[in-house]
Amino acid sequence: MTMPHVTERETLRVAMAQIAPVWLDRKATTVKVVSAVQTAAAEGAGLVVFGEGFLPGYPFWVEHTDGARFESALQKSLFAHYCTEAVVIERGDLEPIQAAARAGGLWVALGVIERAHDRSRHSLYCSLVLIDGEGAVRNVHRKLVPTYEERLVWSPGDGAGLQTFDVPPFTLGALNCWENWMPLPRVALSALGENLHLALWPGSARNTRDITPFLAREGRSFVVSVSGLMRREDIATSHPYWAQLREALPESCADGGSAIAGPDGAWIIEPRSGEGIFTADLGLEAVLRERQNFDPCGHYSRPDVLTLHVDRRRQHTARFEP
Repeated sequence: MTMPHVTERETLRVAMAQIAPVWLDRKATTVKVVSAVQTAAAEGAGLVVFGEGFLPGYPFWVEHTDGARFESALQKSLFAHYCTEAVVIERGDLEPIQAAARAGGLWVALGVIERAHDRSRHSLYCSLVLIDGEGAVRNVHRKLVPTYEERLVWSPGDGAGLQTFDVPPFTLGALNCWENWMPLPRVALSALGENLHLALWPGSARNTRDITPFLAREGRSFVVSVSGLMRREDIATSHPYWAQLREALPESCADGGSAIAGPDGAWIIEPRSGEGIFTADLGLEAVLRERQNFDPCGHYSRPDVLTLHVDRRRQHTARFEP
């Protein structure tokens, strides 16, 4: 018996950039991002992914410096510095990275701390930015719910970024950190046809080891979990409180854990430690095979019984009319 020919055998090479930022230094960290994009492009990747809040860095200080103390002069100063180093997309802060994506012809998924011009210009959002192979910013997803101490420095986002994109041969979607534990955002992306899911984390195998294969098996999709690194030595000496932070923070705040699971839940790359750019070739046929018996928003769904309403309007405090 001759097996039917499967035509959708295309593959995509995905690169996971598990590197450390020059912590809380936007310009210096941008240089590292550009270098990693160039390296991924040279290795033939069509997509390179960075960890959550990578540019200019995750707020590790909050947990270790009494971050919830009200009216703390230290916390106010640290937040002010964070604002100064945050990414203002409208100012062109991402242009060097966009240029690298365009030159290399690959997509970039990058976690940034966004200082949003459309929300008073003084509040910060944990945003996941997608840049396409032509260097255009295609999506800015603001994290729906900051977790624990993150709420002291990040604002809650909205549904505007719950989008998927064609990155041949896949349909790509992405979420930040604990958003990946939230069932309804996952359903929203699945309903849009997602079959390649990016999960961005600040950095720890304890976050990625259990959830990565679970998400893959549940969604019958590839799941790429990407984490950052953060060591005491990564605190930039240019930071006004660098000595105090080096004393307060542990030797390692983030130890990686980047990993990829296939649509059957099996590891393609188990959680990694150490700095590096890790690549894998992913093929669409694996998704098609696993969707034969389970498609969460297709043949194995009941929209006549259960549906999801998603508000994708960007939220604003005021609406001005002429």
